[in-house]
Amino acid sequence: MIQLDVMIMGQPYKLACKEGEEQALQKVVAYLDEKMCAVRDSGKVKGNDRITVMAALGIAAELLSMQATEGTTIAEWKQHIGAMHAVLDEALTPQEKLF
Repeated sequence: MIQLDVMIMGQPYKLACKEGEEQALQKVVAYLDEKMCAVRDSGKVKGNDRITVMAALGIAAELLSMQATEGTTIAEWKQHIGAMHAVLDEALTPQEKLF
């Protein structure tokens, strides 16, 4: 096993992976960091635990959407992603009042 030092949302983590999988892990970390930073930067969610959950929900929705709609066009993907964003924004609106 190889250990990599990575940063996710500005926090350092030490992750392990099999030899030869370092590049794949780096891509996963970059994707997760991008999603978490986008949730944080939206200003709608406070607290790392909530940011993590919202990013995970977004990623899970993307995965399930891809599994359910193989063969769709790029325009259709954009429409699906836009709908997911609308659902997430609606879910986050009540939290804005908490802070």
